Amino acid sequence: MIQKKMTFRILGLLLWLLTGMMLLCLVFPIYYGEDDLNGFAITAGITFVVGSILLYFGRGAERKLTKRNGYLIVALAWIIFSIFGMLPFTISGYIPNIADAFFETMSGVSSTGATILDNIESLPHGLLFWRSLTQWIGGLGIILFTIAVLPIFGFNGVQMFAAEATGPLHDKVHPRIGVTARWVWTLYASLTVILFFLLLLGDMNWFDSICHALTATGTGGFSTKQASIAYFNSPYIEYVLSIFMFISGINFILMLTFIKGRYRKVVADSELKFYVSCVTLFTLFIAVVLFFNTTMNAETAFRTSLFQVISIQTSTGFITSDYMTWPAVAWGIMPILMLIGACAGSTTGGMKCIRLVILAKCTKAEFKRLLHPNAVLPVRANQQAIAPSLRFTVLAFTMLFIFISFLSILIMLALGLPFMEAVGVVFSSMGNTGPALGAYGPAYSWSALPDLAKWISSILMLMGRLEFFTIILIFTPAFWKKN
Repeated sequence: MIQKKMTFRILGLLLWLLTGMMLLCLVFPIYYGEDDLNGFAITAGITFVVGSILLYFGRGAERKLTKRNGYLIVALAWIIFSIFGMLPFTISGYIPNIADAFFETMSGVSSTGATILDNIESLPHGLLFWRSLTQWIGGLGIILFTIAVLPIFGFNGVQMFAAEATGPLHDKVHPRIGVTARWVWTLYASLTVILFFLLLLGDMNWFDSICHALTATGTGGFSTKQASIAYFNSPYIEYVLSIFMFISGINFILMLTFIKGRYRKVVADSELKFYVSCVTLFTLFIAVVLFFNTTMNAETAFRTSLFQVISIQTSTGFITSDYMTWPAVAWGIMPILMLIGACAGSTTGGMKCIRLVILAKCTKAEFKRLLHPNAVLPVRANQQAIAPSLRFTVLAFTMLFIFISFLSILIMLALGLPFMEAVGVVFSSMGNTGPALGAYGPAYSWSALPDLAKWISSILMLMGRLEFFTIILIFTPAFWKKN
């Protein structure tokens, strides 16, 4: 049974949180004297009133959250954040088209990074900061942030964590999920602050440093420049961002494990090994291709390859080079990286490395079973046997990913997109990557997409960010039955 009062109360609290974020953005139009002040002020007022109404109807809510309600709140939270989050763009008049504004906001809160803007520098500082802030909050998860706050109001957020956390495994380093969430957010904020100061040491001003620190640790990829990181033309900035994008692609729980001194568990982690191997092998391969087929010297080829491989695999989407101008064998790797993604429990998108590790181990075990039909062959990851239920979950996710991919590509083709562009848009949206292929590659915005394609891409971004099950589940008849 759906707990209506609980749903109203938590969504009301989330809208109050969103109001606070919008009030924070008021600092910039006031400081710079720009015309987006009314957009944020009016939106903050609307959001606060709606949040207050929801809190009123949520009076006397139960203190225990069911798993079913957790899934519903997570799905509604991302949709509501996108609806209210687009209002500063539309009210200020900078993105008047509703489809464009919703797309831009969903791209932010899902940390995708695709944009419909053809002249990003024309936006006032408040809206530029708002784009970055949505990616920072959405990167690690609106709900994960809320879980860190909910215990103050007497709520247990473990069901919401299960619905929002990415990947098949949900580890924690403390028995109380709220404490774990606060530790993760502390680490997340600390990485952001460190990156901010490191970028200041480069060629970025304080505003660009704030925005890029937010979107790099959130692996979102929104930039304050139309040319993205290529605008700065700084090897120092590229190396610094490469390191922090790579770190943000690691499971945050595993990073806490490392901080606590359990180094052996970190070194032995199967997913981390796979992630490092992918980045290393693809970087070296593309670097060699660029060195022998372009005018780049060895260092430039390595740096360009390293940055783009990490940026695409972590679904950040920052750009230093138009990979569509590379030899086909090099840019052809980009869709593969979009699909793979980085580690579960990170801010990234894609299928996640742990799922591919489990699929590979299941395949290997099946070959052994064919040779030894009577043998008991457990599938192990990180020295632990993987339960059959988890294997079925991974297989179900993979089948959903494949089915939705093919269906979405067919729809995009029906809407008039060429095949390469259709594949790129779908993979980029589902993988929360940002830049796609062809006419929607790193050198272009997505403004030319038909409005219907933008709505479909927005849905794919949300489904990819919440890993399909959470969204699809609420549309099943069984979800709404009392028992």
